Amino acid sequence: MPLYRIAVGTPGEASQPDALRAALAEFFSMIIFVFAGQGSGMAFSKLTDNGSNTPAGLVAAALAHAFALIVAVSVGANISGGHVNPAVTFGAFVGGNITLLRAILYWIAQLFGSVIACLLLKYCTGGMVTTAFGLTEGVTPWNAVIFELVMTFGLVYTVYATALDPKKGNVGVIAPLAIGLIVGANILAGGAFDGASMNPAVSFGPALVSWSWSHHWVYWLGPMLGAAVAALVYDNFFIDAALEPLSTSDF
Repeated sequence: MPLYRIAVGTPGEASQPDALRAALAEFFSMIIFVFAGQGSGMAFSKLTDNGSNTPAGLVAAALAHAFALIVAVSVGANISGGHVNPAVTFGAFVGGNITLLRAILYWIAQLFGSVIACLLLKYCTGGMVTTAFGLTEGVTPWNAVIFELVMTFGLVYTVYATALDPKKGNVGVIAPLAIGLIVGANILAGGAFDGASMNPAVSFGPALVSWSWSHHWVYWLGPMLGAAVAALVYDNFFIDAALEPLSTSDF
C-alpha cells in the first residue's frame, strides 16, 4: 500500500525556495493551459455564432486542450513536475510522491492561475463570458461524477505510467504528449455530456469569473476520486514495493 508513504511535510517546506518556484511554475502552466483551452471555446463561439456545442466545436476543444496541456506540462516538468491539475497533484500525494504542504501550495497556485487566465480572457475579449462547466440534458450529477471519475482515472493512470513509475525509462520522454492526448481523447468522449473537465482548477476559474456554480461540486468529487483510485491501483499493482518513491524533484 502506498498510503504508508503519505507525508505532511516539514513546517518550513512551504517557504523553501524550490517549493515556491514549483508553485510559481504551476501558476504559469495553468495560465497557459486555461487561456488556450477556454479561449479556444470562446473564439469558436464568436466565429460560429455560439457553435461551440456542435461536433466541430467539440473537436476544436479537444485539440486545443490537448495541445495546450502538452506545452503546459512540458514547460513545468523540470520545475514542478508539470501537474497542471489539482487532481493530478492529489494522485501524486496519495502515492507518496509529494507532501501535503507542497500539494497545498500547488493547489493554491493552480486555482489562482485558472482565475487569472479567465480574467485575462474576459478583458481581452471585451467582456465575453468564460463559460462554466455544466451538465447537458439527460445527464444527472451522479452520471457526471462517474464520467469525471473514469476520465480522471485514465489521466492520472497515464501520469503514473509515463512520469511517476520508477521503471518508466525512455517512456518518460513522451509523458507530456501522452498526458495531453488522453485529455483530448476524454474530451471527445465526455465533452458532450458534462464538458469533460478532469481538472478542478479548470472548472473553478470559469465558475468564479462567471459566478456560475451549478453542480460545481461534481467537478471536484469526480476528479479527486478518480485520481485517488488511479494512484492506489497503479502503485499497488505495478510499482515494485521495494523501490523508493520518487522525490519531488522528479515530479
